[in-house]
Amino acid sequence: MSRKAFVTLLTKISYLPGVLVLAHGLKSVGSKYPLVVMVTPTLEVDARNILEKSSIEMYSIHALMPESSRHSVADHDARFRDTWTKLRAFGLKGFERVVLLDADMLIKRNMDELLEMPLAQDEIAAAHVCACNPMKLVHYPADWIPANCAHTAVEGPLGLPPAWTPTSPRPYGQLNSGTVVMNPSPALGEAIIHYLNTENLESFAFPDQDLLSAFFKGKWKPLPWYYNALKTLRVIHPQLWSDDEIRCLHYILKDKPWEARIPIVSGPFDGVHEWWWKEFDEMASDLDLQSRDKVLSLVDTSKAN
Repeated sequence: MSRKAFVTLLTKISYLPGVLVLAHGLKSVGSKYPLVVMVTPTLEVDARNILEKSSIEMYSIHALMPESSRHSVADHDARFRDTWTKLRAFGLKGFERVVLLDADMLIKRNMDELLEMPLAQDEIAAAHVCACNPMKLVHYPADWIPANCAHTAVEGPLGLPPAWTPTSPRPYGQLNSGTVVMNPSPALGEAIIHYLNTENLESFAFPDQDLLSAFFKGKWKPLPWYYNALKTLRVIHPQLWSDDEIRCLHYILKDKPWEARIPIVSGPFDGVHEWWWKEFDEMASDLDLQSRDKVLSLVDTSKAN
């Protein structure tokens, strides 16, 4: 029997707080669809037990990664090495529609419409990358500049993302894989893995999302920014940002909210990190004592009030 669900990936217990907050957020906004967690054999028993006690469904998969000789990521982006495994979502059995979400996300408004939107069998929907590269990282693509960023072209919080044309800047055709709407099938999953194993991956700076941008070129619908509200957009693209319009907030970059309740050095994203901690506190209060103690050991609450 086919069904619909939000799906995320968990390969190690350190990201369990993120998954639990994601699941709690979906319930808090009244979603009628469950969160299904893809888990690999590397996931610790403690994490599995807590997911089970929290009535969060697990779906067992195997890790996915190309041979090291075919692709590598910069040391700065070492956290991306696991993200190839997200591609397993495209081959999930028993689902007619899936919304793949990263574990470092916070649900702010109901977005069940993504599981009901028109989407051809061979299409996906996703939001654009932000191609501004404000930190001027040298290993990022040379054409990642504000003038080429699709978000720069959006006027106002409810403005529509620009459509890609053959004359558009290259980043107009690049998606961020934090939120991806898809119609999974074993055949599609096999086609993507074949592409992974046979295509030249050297130009892929961001593993899974560069592959998806290439594989679904001309076949992905741009979603508005607020379905994958990169926390950096609040600073880089204030013309489109509105706290009230966010459906799903994405805590990109290396510093995850659970790593510091109150950062040692104040920064521009402290406010949105506080939102995550508010959801975390509500989620943790629903856990049994043993689970709560374990989850608290995975986060930095040393400066909690």
